[in-house]
Amino acid sequence: MAERAVRVSLTPAAGELVAQLVAVHGPVMFHQSGGCCDGSAPMCYPRGEFRVGGSDVLLGRVAGDTPFWMSADQYAYWRHTRLTVDVVAGRGSGFSLEAPEGVRFLLRSRVLTDEELDRIGAEPPLPTGAEVTG
Repeated sequence: MAERAVRVSLTPAAGELVAQLVAVHGPVMFHQSGGCCDGSAPMCYPRGEFRVGGSDVLLGRVAGDTPFWMSADQYAYWRHTRLTVDVVAGRGSGFSLEAPEGVRFLLRSRVLTDEELDRIGAEPPLPTGAEVTG
């Protein structure tokens, strides 16, 4: 089976920060809820300390084996985009692991090309929290 199209990736700076967080906290995960306040930013948690919902969508894995989950409602808005997790100076959510570092993760996006949309359309649906753990 061919490898899935990449739906989410990290900038080099975000990759370095994830590596630092993993060194301190062990394996981590991302979740993008689209909720109010900082819910519109990707949140980084120690893996296993955030319960993924059954309808959450696994967009992919970044920084090796770090899962990036998105709520189904949010995915409905972002399904036509390629997402890149970046890191910028400033305080984000107190719940996300990077908050004490004085930086925050954010998403940058671009609309998928027609070629990318065709490829993704030919792939099976993305896994959901009902199907995958971790």
